[in-house]
Amino acid sequence: MVGRPVSALAQAGLDGRDLALMPDSGTDQSAAVQLAVNTAAERGLPLMLPGGNYIASNIVLPSNLKLSGVPGATVLHAVGNAPILTGDGQQDIIIEDISFRGTSAAADPADLLQFRAISNLHLSRLDLQKAGSNGIYAEICQGMIVDCSLSGFGRSAIHVQNSIDMTLAHNTIRDCANGGIRVWRYENGRDGTLVTGNNISGIGSQSGNGQNGNGINIFRADDVIVAENNITDCAFSAIRANSTNNALIQGNICTHSQEVAIFSEFAFTGSIVSGNLIDEAAQGISITNFDSGGRLAVVSDNIVRNIWPSSPTNPDTSPVGIFAEADTAISGNVVENVPGFGILAGWGPYLRNVLVSNNIVRETEAGIGVSVAEGAGTARIAGNLISDAKQAAIIGMAWRDPVGTDLSTKPDQFPQVSVAGNTVS
Repeated sequence: MVGRPVSALAQAGLDGRDLALMPDSGTDQSAAVQLAVNTAAERGLPLMLPGGNYIASNIVLPSNLKLSGVPGATVLHAVGNAPILTGDGQQDIIIEDISFRGTSAAADPADLLQFRAISNLHLSRLDLQKAGSNGIYAEICQGMIVDCSLSGFGRSAIHVQNSIDMTLAHNTIRDCANGGIRVWRYENGRDGTLVTGNNISGIGSQSGNGQNGNGINIFRADDVIVAENNITDCAFSAIRANSTNNALIQGNICTHSQEVAIFSEFAFTGSIVSGNLIDEAAQGISITNFDSGGRLAVVSDNIVRNIWPSSPTNPDTSPVGIFAEADTAISGNVVENVPGFGILAGWGPYLRNVLVSNNIVRETEAGIGVSVAEGAGTARIAGNLISDAKQAAIIGMAWRDPVGTDLSTKPDQFPQVSVAGNTVS
């Protein structure tokens, strides 16, 4: 059905020309929508798109624009392999209450919304579905993406690149081929993004060994907070921080992660992983890659349980509740039901200054393992409560091989490992 022409500017309370937008006409409305946003910005008034289906792409948004629609009724459909909305170098753009639909994900390599160098970008209550690339791509931007729903993207739902102090909050993300939320930088630097209160599920991986398949992926972005998100069914990690400084990962619920649920890896420093709940994963928490400079972490007050015997996506992943290598305190955690180590300190020579204290570890193959291989550094294992460990409560390891006897009964076997005050039942 061909809709009657409506004046978008009149809907915004503006007088003047009729811009002849024709929702539900089945014709390309790109020129009319472009004229509407330009005119609204020039006059300094908000633009309201009436309900209906609009076919439009490559709309370049001007500065000082508030663009809104009728919730659930205003729908913009992409035409061709191009973003629907773009911006480059503008400021003060607000978009809310509009739905966006891409074309076939297999045939469309474009982002659905694409922004670069936008200051004060506010996207809220948007519904985005289906595109071959990202739902929202924002590079060198500052602002917020909140209360949006995104599903069916060939790369990730939200990708922010080299941005500053972004807020990504309370979004619902489902069924993306390679990523949920990505906060990336080309080189390490302060980022300051806050990722909080998002619900993320069904994240796949089409390639790689952890580059894809993550609910939330932080890469080279420093001073990022990932808090109180609910993440399930990821092909690799619920939360993966790669080469970051000062990452705070706190209060998240991570379920059914097919590799490591929470991973701080490669050249990271200063990770805090605290108060998270992990249930069902191939590995719980991993603080590794001391060989690449990965060091300095606190892992505290987490619950890790129901670890699988193997990973369906990465055969190199072994069943461990919590694993750390260098300059890390592991304390106050509860680890349960692991067909491997509840807690593992070090791997081969990659061990330095790991404290394992005041944890509860139960129903594991081995309670706590510590590397005593040639070149391994120091560790202290103290005040832990270990129960129902099938093979050993505390055991020295040279790579994959156990060395010596149970350290809970004979604690002085290795001078670099201090074992004291543990309770075993």
